Formats: sequence, C-alpha cells, structure tokens
Amino acid sequence: MDTWQDLSARVEERLKSVSSGERRVFAAGVAERLMSRHEALPEDEQAQFTLSLRPLLNSVWAGVLGDSTAFRAVNRGVAEYMLSEYCHNDGQDGPDDADESAAAATLYAAHAYLFGCHDFVSWTSGRAVEAVEQRLEYLAETEEDEIPVDADEALASELQRQLRDLDLIANFSKELRYSAMGLPIDTSIRLRVELRTPLSGQE
Repeated sequence: MDTWQDLSARVEERLKSVSSGERRVFAAGVAERLMSRHEALPEDEQAQFTLSLRPLLNSVWAGVLGDSTAFRAVNRGVAEYMLSEYCHNDGQDGPDDADESAAAATLYAAHAYLFGCHDFVSWTSGRAVEAVEQRLEYLAETEEDEIPVDADEALASELQRQLRDLDLIANFSKELRYSAMGLPIDTSIRLRVELRTPLSGQE
C-alpha cells in the first residue's frame, strides 16, 4: 500500500504532466472543497476574510471552465488582496487571515488561473494536506477520549481524492487544453455539471 508520501509524489508528477487547463480546474476543485468545509463550520469558527473570498472563487470556477470574461474579475480580486493589509511581509506581526487553509487555497487557485503556473497548483494541493494535519491536531486537543484518527490514513485519503480528481479531469483534457481562450457557453455549462459538481463534493 502506498504511503501518503508516495501518493504526494504521484500527485506532483501528475500535476507536472497535465496541461495548464487541467491544472487550473484541479486547483479550483481543491480550493472549493476547503472553502465549502469552512462555510459549513459553526458561525463563530468562520473567518470573515475567508468568507469574503467566495466571489473570487466563483469567478475562478467560471474562468477555468471556459468563461474568458472572468479574467477581469479574478484579476481584480487578486489585486484587491495584494493591496490589502492581509498581503504583507510583517511575519507574525501582521494579520494571518490569508494563511487560513481555504483562503490560501483560493488565492493560489486564482493565481493559477491567471498565470497557469505549476507552483500555484502544487501549493493548493499542499494546503489541503496541511488542512488535514491541522484538523487532526485540533481533534487530538479537543477529543482526548475519542479513538484517535490514523494520521497517515487521513493524509493518504486526501491525496487519493486528489488523484481521483485528476483522473476525472483527464477525461476532459481535450476541451480544457484551450479553455483559457474561452469555450462555447454550452460547453462551459456542461463542464460545470460534469466537473464542478463532482470536484466540489465532500467525502
């Protein structure tokens, strides 16, 4: 059986081998799962900055699925973040709102859409793994009497999910290869059903 480290290496290899269009959709899917989980938290555990990025993530989805007019909205959303107090070089002295997993993944996915770079997509994947680790640490601190979750198994499960997502996306590689230049509206609508919906699902 593959370890989570083996699975992580496989995800990285796959991300390097696929088209930028496929990578963009993958990043949006990972960010969506993290955002949806955050939105499902009790209200007092939600971060307002993270929630404020929902419109940006929706624009990223529109863009990666072939709506070229979404570029301006994503560009504006990233620019607003870059000019805000949340983008800083103050280390621990500055606000850490943008370091929350769903927020960071959304910002990485937005950068991935704008620039198509592998690194941003890889970092999005990594934030999902980090989110699992943070969740396990939280459970260890708050549920001492519960049967502990196997950390390796939990991390492997997240990475297996990412590999399944890449398998699904690969079925649409021909259409996604040129999605950055825009796709017909009916194609974008179909991809929203066939890709966004399953990639957004929680397991």
